[in-house]
Amino acid sequence: MNRNLRNIAIENSDIIIQVWFKEINKLKEENYTADISEELFENNNEEFVNVILNSIKGNGSTKIIKDFSDRIIKLGWPLSYITDGLLVFRKVTTQIILDKIEQVDSEFISEVINNVDSWVEPIIRQLVNEYSVSWEHVVSLQRIALQELSAPLIPVMDNITIMPLIGTIDTERAKFIMENLLEGVMRHNAEVVLIDITGVPVVDTMVAHHLFQATEAVRLLGAKCILVGIRPEIAQTIVNLGINFSNLPTKSTLKKGFMLALEITNKSIVEMDNKAQNLDELLGLDKGSEEGRAYTNLKTT
Repeated sequence: MNRNLRNIAIENSDIIIQVWFKEINKLKEENYTADISEELFENNNEEFVNVILNSIKGNGSTKIIKDFSDRIIKLGWPLSYITDGLLVFRKVTTQIILDKIEQVDSEFISEVINNVDSWVEPIIRQLVNEYSVSWEHVVSLQRIALQELSAPLIPVMDNITIMPLIGTIDTERAKFIMENLLEGVMRHNAEVVLIDITGVPVVDTMVAHHLFQATEAVRLLGAKCILVGIRPEIAQTIVNLGINFSNLPTKSTLKKGFMLALEITNKSIVEMDNKAQNLDELLGLDKGSEEGRAYTNLKTT
């Protein structure tokens, strides 16, 4: 009977396609395909329903399904379009097969439903799996990109670098911070690293432990860490937790930390003389000269 039902579906494939087109068009708003052009939507529908029918004819061939899924995933078609299309196909095919059989009973109806389900469910399973693999790959790439951006080591001056931290620090991220910190110290030949935790909302025992480990590892490389961005609530939390940061210089602001870093590296900020040369003097122009008059006229026009 299974073979006969399959033959009935294949013989009436034109009717199935026509009814399927009408039903799937009604769902454009619900499956987020309303913004797709009419021509592209119709072409994709035609390919989709043919993929389903060819899969049924081929007794569940997976290659044509994979090729189709790869293409629509790259084009960004929503998964809801796929699931709706297959559910509509199951309903339409079941109804048309039943219409073609004059005498049916409950047992036969159940048999038809089970058979159509056996054709459609493997396709649903494979398409959903293809989407899941694609999403997992994208999420993995995004996670790597976010990790690289979440702990940047920025050189601001010879031998001085800054690592601004924003957001929650968990064990996985702490490991990445450690690796990036040590690699950056070697790459930039840093003597002082400013770790800015202004954007870290919570500093608990685990976060403090990870920060302490990172600073100790930097110290073993011959560099020094300064922890900046210590807010009053964080200072109180550290005291209440009994965390010993006595060997780690801390400052409340990045500016104060930077001044300490300059001091450690034997650098200083020198203010320019208030009587510094003006622009004309820096350019070597004399207002009385022909070039000076020409430059003055140029500035005022």
